Formats: sequence, structure tokens, C-alpha cells
Amino acid sequence: MADPIEPSTSSSDPDPNPIPATIVHPRREPFEHGLLPIPKLIFNDPVEALTPLKQKLASSSNQRVDSVAVAELLQISSDHARLVIETLASVLHSETDPLVAARTDDADSIGADLRDLILFLYIQSYKRLLPRSHKDSAAVADVWPSTSAFDGYLSALSPLQLVRSNSRRFMPSLADEEAHQLSYLQKHLANILSLLSEPVEGEGKESPVLTMEGFEHLGFLIQFDDKESEGFPLSQAAPFFANSDADMPAVPVPVSQVHDWLLQTIASSLEFVTEKVSAKENGPSSGSDQDVAMADASSSSAKASPSTRSLFYVEGVSKSSYVKQASDIKNSSVKVINCHDSTIYILAPLRYAVIYGCSDATIVLGAVGKAVRVEHCERVHVIVAAKRVCIANCRECVFFLGVNQSPLVLGDNHKLQVAPYNTYYSQLEEHMTKVGIVSTINRWDETFPIGAVDPHDSLSHPAGVFDAQAESATHLDPDQFTNFLIPNWFEGASTGSTKDNPFPLPDAYLTSQQRNQNNLSEIKKILREAPLEENRKRELSSALHVYFRDWLYASGNIRQLYCLQGD
Repeated sequence: MADPIEPSTSSSDPDPNPIPATIVHPRREPFEHGLLPIPKLIFNDPVEALTPLKQKLASSSNQRVDSVAVAELLQISSDHARLVIETLASVLHSETDPLVAARTDDADSIGADLRDLILFLYIQSYKRLLPRSHKDSAAVADVWPSTSAFDGYLSALSPLQLVRSNSRRFMPSLADEEAHQLSYLQKHLANILSLLSEPVEGEGKESPVLTMEGFEHLGFLIQFDDKESEGFPLSQAAPFFANSDADMPAVPVPVSQVHDWLLQTIASSLEFVTEKVSAKENGPSSGSDQDVAMADASSSSAKASPSTRSLFYVEGVSKSSYVKQASDIKNSSVKVINCHDSTIYILAPLRYAVIYGCSDATIVLGAVGKAVRVEHCERVHVIVAAKRVCIANCRECVFFLGVNQSPLVLGDNHKLQVAPYNTYYSQLEEHMTKVGIVSTINRWDETFPIGAVDPHDSLSHPAGVFDAQAESATHLDPDQFTNFLIPNWFEGASTGSTKDNPFPLPDAYLTSQQRNQNNLSEIKKILREAPLEENRKRELSSALHVYFRDWLYASGNIRQLYCLQGD
């Protein structure tokens, strides 16, 4: 099944809705992982607020801005200013920007490019698309089967109750989100270009122009179809900069010319995407999301690259185990959606990951080099090695983290717990090295709660609540900490060198782990040396097997044994 947004390459019957010659796509990453619920970053009039900031910072010799300048100009705390720099780094479009390759502790001294920072701050006013309502609310009542006193808490302030009233199958599809983001860019294009433009004296008045370098920074927000390969300049898709001589700087172009061409391209692309959405809505209904099985479509993509738009989807897994390794996933990003009562393993190097709407599940991700977002989940255990992690609107979840930056906690959360990373698989360290995760830095215990209310959701919120801080996470009791064993399904195929958890454990958790191992060894010794007759030993062994079998069924772990047999 093909991505409904991608143009068809078929040359058979004429299409009554021909594909535009050039299709522009919004970059998902800034809108999915780059929005921060910090009130002072959300402007009623972004141009009025950001133009003076641009003018003040433009005098910098290298056009780069550190957190001290960000804190001073935006009147935010130094912690929030560092968070701005780190978040921007995680969603940058250019892999050659020095901020992307910087170690966590060095990012602030390197600073952000002024133009990227301006665009990052501008989109903080973006409002996300809400889930579409279901025609029969009773039909989806089992999505969140349990209730608690927490269901009424902050219900007027956050979208949690609204999301629960909608099936995950009716969350916005990729095409829905793309159309929404294109509409946003269409509406704000003139403002965005004005902030990237430079004044040029001419005929008694200033005529703003856009340089080729300035145009390249639009790559933070957009990319062109079939122009996704690493190192392909964005400007080469534009008629006024295409085929420019690398040794001869291209002549700046009037902003009005760039605006007219981009506006026409966005309008054509938006019409194309909207027609696709309409066709799906009017066509036969499906039992899954409208963009289901992106895994099948994108895993066969020949264009997979750090800037690829393709996603690997894991959707609707229920009461089963699901396993994918690096050779199964040709994409740079993964979404795990609407999975319940299951164990999911995605043991691969990734750039981005989203876990949304899952419950009563254990989800193990390999190594995620950019960002992980976990949202609207209940009673889920997440095990991940990542550069950064964001947790939003979750309850009764436990996160076993190997994370290089402080985990963000946003929105309406309840009874979250965090703990050190607790597993490994043979290729883990190889995958971590590939995506730039350092095992010597683990900030799992430095959770950073910021906003209890997300102003990026398209809801009206009571006045005066935006400064409320999200409920933070507690540390898992070391006595409850155990190693998570990943079965070796691919024995003989895995050539990795990882033999143990690469993240050092804090003393309290290490002591607990050693105590549990010693207790187990002592019990084994007692059983081996027990002065029992042979028939009594067989009875004891039989009783232990019965209790173990009962535990497998009661805990649901019996499914993993079935999975092992199937492989």
C-alpha cells in the first residue's frame, strides 16, 4: 500500500486530478518534536515580536545565538533558554549544522543559527490538529476501559478527556496532518519570508530580497518531493536558484517573487493532499487508520535517508508480541500507535520515534538519536536509549531510560515513574554509536516538568493556567528494579558485541540488582543441595513448573514463548 501523500508513478489511465509538477511537503519533525509549552514563546503577533529580536542579534559576527542571549531577549529562565537550544538542535533539517553534531554539554557554547532560531520561535504559535470525532462514541468506549478519580482532574484544562472520547483509529492521519501543516504554512508564508529576508536599497525605498542561503533555511519547515536525498540543496528545487554556480553566489531574489512561487506550489500541493483525504473518507471504510501500513510502503522505499519522509508504522497490535530488527526497518522514524496488552520490540537505530495511545504494553525501542515522544499512554513500560525523551499526557507508566538530555514531562500526567535503563541486545552499542548516543551520560533522573497545559492544542483554556507546572515523575524504588531480558530470536544472525547494559547503574539500583542475583543463586543452591529423595525432587520440580506456568498465563508473558516458537 503506497503512502497516500506520495504521487503515483503510474502512466496508465489519465488521472482526473493530475499531480502537480512540484509537490512541497511540511517537515513533520518541528511540528511533532519541536513545540514547547512555554507561554513566553507563544506570540500573538510573531512578526512584531521576532523582528526586533532578529535586528538585535543580526549584528553577531557569525549569526549564532547562545542560551544567554535567548534568555535575555525572550525574558525566560536560563533552563528554558537551554531547552530552546537543545530542542531546536533535535529538529534541525541540516545535518551539517555544528549544533547537530555537538555533544550535549557543548551545544550551548556553539549556539543556534539565528534564522533557524527565528523559524523555531515562529512556529511555537502553531495549533495541532485535533482527533476527528467518532460517529458512535459507545463503539470506542473500550479504548480506555478503566476509570479513576483522575478522569475529572484538569479535564477542563487539557485535551486528555477529548482524546479519550475518540478512537485512536480516528486520530489525524498523515494526510490530515500534512494538509493542516500546509494550510498553516500557506497562511503564514508572507511573515516567514519577511523574517528571512534582507533589505536592499533601491529606487528610494527598501525592497526586501531573499538570498539563496536564506532560502535554504526554509528547509527547516518544508521539503520538496523527490528532493530528499542527503545533501541535495533545497534551493535547487526553486526555479530562481536552480543550477546556480557553486563558485558564484546566486543573485538575491525579491521576496515577492519567492512568495508568489511558493504560494502557488503550496496551493497545488494542498489541493492534491486534500483530494486524497476526501477520496479516503468517501471510499470504503477500513478497520485501521487511514494511513495504515506505512510500514509496508516505506520499508521498501529506495530513498531512505536522514531526511526521508517515510515512517515505519506499528499499529493496532493487541494481545501479542511484535518483533522487528534493523534489517526489517529501512526508515529513520517509527510510530507505535494504538497497541494494547502486548510486548513490542523495535531493535534498530532510529532518528525519531512516537508512541501514542497505547495501554498495558511493554515497548522496547533500540537507539533513537533525535527524539522520542510518548503521549496519551496508560500503564505502559517504555525501555529506550535515546538522545532526548518527551512524555506528555500519560498515566501510570514506567520509563526505563538511557537518555543524554533531561526527560521532558508535559501536560496532564499522573503517577509516572522513571528508572535507569535495564536491558541490552547484541547490536545495541553499535546502534547507539550510529545515531550518536553516549552511554556515559544518563540523565534519566533529571526530569524536567514544564507545562501542565499544552497551548498548541486547538482548545480554549481557562485564563491563568498556562504557568501551571506538569506533574513530575518519581523514581522507581530500587527494590522494584529488575533487568529486562530480550530473547535472542535471531541467534546466529546477530553479530553485535554488546554483552551487558551499556549504561552504568546508580549505586542503589546496582546494589538491588546484585542482591536479587545473590538471592537467586542462594535459592538455586538450596534447591540443588536439598536432602530430598528422588521422587520428592521430581514433585518439587513439578510444583515449580506449575507455579511458573500459572505466572506466565497471569502476566501475559506466555505470548512471548509463543512468539519464540513461531520464529
